[in-house]
This record gives sequence, structure tokens and C-alpha cells, in this order.
Amino acid sequence: MVNHKRRKRLLKLLAEHQNASVPQLVEWLSASPATVRRDISWLAARNLLTRTRGGAANLAQKKRNFALTSETFEHNIQCFAERKRAIARYAAGMCDEGETIVINGGTTTFMMAEFLVDKHLKILTNSFLMAERLLVSSENEIILPGGKVYREQNVILSPFDNDITQHHYAAKMFMSVYGLSLLGLMEADPLLIQAEKRLIGQAEELIVLADSSKFAKKAGLILCGLDRVATVITDTYASDAAVQLLEQSGVKVVTVAPEAVPAPQPPMSFPYGFEFQAPSLYQTETSH
Repeated sequence: MVNHKRRKRLLKLLAEHQNASVPQLVEWLSASPATVRRDISWLAARNLLTRTRGGAANLAQKKRNFALTSETFEHNIQCFAERKRAIARYAAGMCDEGETIVINGGTTTFMMAEFLVDKHLKILTNSFLMAERLLVSSENEIILPGGKVYREQNVILSPFDNDITQHHYAAKMFMSVYGLSLLGLMEADPLLIQAEKRLIGQAEELIVLADSSKFAKKAGLILCGLDRVATVITDTYASDAAVQLLEQSGVKVVTVAPEAVPAPQPPMSFPYGFEFQAPSLYQTETSH
């Protein structure tokens, strides 16, 4: 078993059993004690598990408070998390094995990562947190655009028009937005407009993940009109009037009931020693 697959398997075992000794991991992974110890050291250095005397434990057992990159990021993670998680679960269920999808960098879309772990997709995303999590926990193929990482917005933006996104076509794009109105999808940050317009152009079907609070938000920038949107997934708190207006504009609307958010997760860590702190709720993303 190659290193990354064995390490993913080790993390899954700890998620199931909470902790394990080196001899147990040797048996489960069919690896030598020296290999298991090296894997534990490698994963512990990236804050993906906790070393214990004679073995390792799942980090979720430890209660931690995690620093966030910005107040905006922290605020958006906490807001309506139960609604966002249910929306994310439904969206992930729309993904067919083997297809290519695009996911933008938003808090609701980031929650999809949990439900994509067992799928085999080609995923183009401008969210570096989404990419890192799926690389560690899944077998999905991840494609990132080149450019600068903007921590507050949790996106990678390229200053060039001819970046890698233009070479990839997707069946579906899943998008979080700042606001939603009859004018279309609304955004408050010019940086995100630039990146997301490129991504929208590479997908056949645009699926918007918007909890019901987004219907009340207004912004000065319009990303695209409702005629470009195929489906909006929202929650059961959305008003009948808002749903009817979308449906009259030709948009399919799916409403889902909110669901509980699980316990806090460990910090995100990046390959090659770069680390980023995870949100204090589950794990989520940008200013959406």
C-alpha cells in the first residue's frame, strides 16, 4: 500500500475506533511497526492525529479552540450552520460517480467535502481548504487554479485570463453566494466576482447552495442572472414567496430541513509543512 493510501486508511481507522496501539495498526494496515510509527509521526506533525503512549488517537477526542483567519470567516461559519450542512449533504448527493464538477469557495459548498469522501470525482475548486481536506480524506482527483491565496476569502485567484480553469469542462458547478434576488446571484467582494465568473463559464449546470438568509441579503455586484441557474438548494425556512419567485423564473428549488452539526474537528494542515487552522464548528469556508 502506497504511503498516502495507508495514511488515509490509518485516519479512517482512528475515526472509527477513536484510538489504537501500534500493534493494532500494524495488524489492520498490514505494515511493519517502523512504517506505522513513521506514519503516526508524519500525521501528528500535520495535526491530523494525536500521539499517545504506544499508539495514536483521533484528534476529535480533544477539545480545542481554533484561531480563525478573520472575523468574517468565523462569523460566516457560525451562521446557520445546521441549514448549510443539510444543503451541502443534498448537493453532494447530486454528484454522479466519475463526473467532473466545479465547487467554489463558500462556507456551504465547503461543507460538501464531508459528504464527498467516498466518491470518485474530478473536482475543480478555487477553495484551498476544500482541496486540502479532500486530498487527505478521499480518492477524488483535485484540480486547483494557479494564483495567489486570499486567506480571508479562502480562494485562489489568478491575475491572468488564461489560467487552468479554461481547459476543464464540468457537468455541474456548485456555488455559494452572498445573496440571491430576482436580479440574480449577488456578490459583495469584487475579488470573488473575478474568480467565480471564470468557473461558471466552465460548467453546464449551475447549482446554487443558499440558506434562506441569503434571500434577504443585497449586494452591489451581480455575478449572473437567474437564467444561468438550474437549481437552488435552500432550507425549509425559505418563504413561499421567495421560492415561488425563483420557480417563476424557471429555477428548480429544493428545500431541505436543517440538521445538527457534529463536534469540532482538528486543524487543517497542508502538505509540505504549511498549516491552516480549521473553523470551530465543523469545517467550512469563505465569506458566503
